[in-house]
Amino acid sequence: MTTLTITEDDVGQRLDRFIALQLPDLSRTYIQQLITDIHIRVNGRGAKSSYPVQAGDTLEIVLPLAKPTDIVPEDIPLDVVYEDEDVLVVNKAAGMVVHPAPGHTNGTLVNALLYRYPNLTTSGDLRPGIVHRIDKDTSGLLVVAKHDLARAFLVAQQQEHAMSKRYLALVEGHFREQSGAIDAPIARNPNNRLRMAVVSDGRYAITHYRVLEELGSYSLVRATLETGRTHQIRVHFAYKNRPVVGDVLYGPRRAKETFGLKRHFLHAYQLGFCLPSDREWHDWELPLPPELEAVLSTLRLRFGSLVIPDENAVSALDL
Repeated sequence: MTTLTITEDDVGQRLDRFIALQLPDLSRTYIQQLITDIHIRVNGRGAKSSYPVQAGDTLEIVLPLAKPTDIVPEDIPLDVVYEDEDVLVVNKAAGMVVHPAPGHTNGTLVNALLYRYPNLTTSGDLRPGIVHRIDKDTSGLLVVAKHDLARAFLVAQQQEHAMSKRYLALVEGHFREQSGAIDAPIARNPNNRLRMAVVSDGRYAITHYRVLEELGSYSLVRATLETGRTHQIRVHFAYKNRPVVGDVLYGPRRAKETFGLKRHFLHAYQLGFCLPSDREWHDWELPLPPELEAVLSTLRLRFGSLVIPDENAVSALDL
């Protein structure tokens, strides 16, 4: 169960809208069903979706667990970047959840995978084949294991920090240093269990960053994960007061509206690891999706840009 207390900043919002902002991975329809089924209580009682929350209200949220038997193969298009007998590398679209969870029992990457590959490794129950995740509104590269031996081989690389995972993010503001590492432990936010936060006794987390371009009051940044905590890049950049554009969970809501985005500006553009088949290093890169490239084009036209020299600049963006 998760408990939230309403503050003055949220007074007057509809209950279902407030919950949707706190749990952006859940659909509004599902949240309304949770309220109807009294999985969400206000001050210990059921309430209507239209209830305007008040300062001091206590919300109790209990999400029912999805069951492995709930996973139904679905004929959903997959953008497969690479495939062999052991693994798949896929380009996950923004808006797609990786595996079933409360509020998302269908339409996930796993539903799509099971339709096309019914014999995927079952390690992880609700996560057959899944080695690592990226957030719902993050697009980009993800590796999937076709069988248990491949999964064990890939998981070992991940645990040894031997995989390369790089992201492109547009953030608000400029960094004082053009490159560096954010070394700050991450755990559940003690004041809001629905979010992650930098917490002194949290799990070790390091994000390396490099500013690639400054556009007006925004910065295009390459982020490289040394660890892989939940929401790590988003939490670390917000911790530095440089939230990812469009991230309504950790940043201001206005940025998403300013650019007309239905997602946040975070893209897993590069992935590298040793393949089980040949034990050799391979990596893949993707360009930015059109909707994110359009944001950069708009900013460059409006403000111009300052490209930060970097011998390792992202080739996909021709920086």
